[in-house]
Amino acid sequence: MPADVEAIKIDGCLVVTDDVDMTESAYDMLTVVRAAVGIPDDTIPVELTDGGSLPSVFAVSDLAQASVAAAGVSLASLMALDSGTKHPEVTVDRELASAWFQSSLRPQGWELPPPWNAVAGDYATGDGWIRLHTNAAHHRAAAMAVLDVPEDRTNVATAARSWAAEELEAQVVGAGGAAAVMRPLGEWRGHPQGRAVAGEPLLRVERTSTTERRGSFGRDDRPLDGLRVLDLTRILAGPVATRLLAGWGAEVLRIDPPDWDEPAIAPEVTLGKHCARLDLRAPEGRNRFLELLRTADVLVHGYRSDALDGLGLGHRTREEVRPGLVDVSLDAYGWTGPWAGRRGFDSLVQMSTGIAEAGRVAAGVDHPVSLPAQALDHATGYLLAAAVIAGVALRQTDAVGSRWRASLARTADLLIGAGTSGADTGGRPSPPAPTGPVERTSWGDALRLRPPLTVTGAPLQWSLPARALGSDEACWPE
Repeated sequence: MPADVEAIKIDGCLVVTDDVDMTESAYDMLTVVRAAVGIPDDTIPVELTDGGSLPSVFAVSDLAQASVAAAGVSLASLMALDSGTKHPEVTVDRELASAWFQSSLRPQGWELPPPWNAVAGDYATGDGWIRLHTNAAHHRAAAMAVLDVPEDRTNVATAARSWAAEELEAQVVGAGGAAAVMRPLGEWRGHPQGRAVAGEPLLRVERTSTTERRGSFGRDDRPLDGLRVLDLTRILAGPVATRLLAGWGAEVLRIDPPDWDEPAIAPEVTLGKHCARLDLRAPEGRNRFLELLRTADVLVHGYRSDALDGLGLGHRTREEVRPGLVDVSLDAYGWTGPWAGRRGFDSLVQMSTGIAEAGRVAAGVDHPVSLPAQALDHATGYLLAAAVIAGVALRQTDAVGSRWRASLARTADLLIGAGTSGADTGGRPSPPAPTGPVERTSWGDALRLRPPLTVTGAPLQWSLPARALGSDEACWPE
């Protein structure tokens, strides 16, 4: 941050009161992210274009540019490794990156369902605010059981006012639901989980089993062609990562449980993927998964830290079945501390970490003000994609597999650490005009925004339109 910028504090967080060169801030974030991926030098040329910013007290558009660029830098490094030539150039369009953080899809003659269940959202309690995440039926049932009211927003609001916020949070989470109290930035910093997250790396990496060196992937302008990616992720960071990998030619096979659906999100994130269903709790589903894993190159998963262990699919089993696997995962609240493994989503992490409270203060209102996008999810998704590609490069150079971990809370720390502007204002980017042919999705015709990321010699292009979950068989495409 320039030395002559006047600043104040909101609950211990630096608040910039004058205009700042936000592109410079995006480059600063990129420096942190490149180091996390393992590419700290500046031998790969990166251009972050100027443009508008999403309206937020936080530097959301900077985070968008930096995280998207990290994936591009990782690919450029792999391409140079494969070809032995100079690094390709990486360019990230600021306005397009911001737009993709909100939605890349423009339905033609149809509409996406609402993104939230009718009772999901923020509620005033007796001493603060709480957010209930109720899109999943079992999370909704848990919250309704604790509140002991019918599934109706008015009833929920009335019941919530009779609770202390932290007690309601504890009861809902304890019942198997998903909820988060709105905490100030300073309180999160002092919270045991906030301190644990602050001590974690942005991306944690461990070398695992040795394997034979794999020759380079790709052909011509499809640098990840032939890379098999097994995708066990759902809303939203993991699907963002695997969507990007598919755009560079990876064979992505997404696996969902038999009863899972996400109608508001699937059209956005299933682009380029095959989508199948398996019940991993059943022996036949587990065995089929292990067969797929034996010939996979990459596994991306977003299960809570002990969930795969409980299914008999812990990391030791995965390494035995597929030596050299690039194993990439994420969770909500970090991998250490008292909340490791806690259920969480982007909107909940924004409440817990002080983001929603800082937005409230800056906007001068009495209710939580979240980011204008699920930015923690999207940014973490691009970091996961960068980790996958870095893991592939590590296997090619050192003949080892690797385990990579990220969390939404640690990504939130990156955003918070960049400082905040003085008010929840700013110009929304002009909506970029969709280009390219009509995409024949499972739901109807749609247009996609142009990709925000350009890596010389490797244009993003998806061979499959977005498709409904469960559209395909649980096998690798021919």
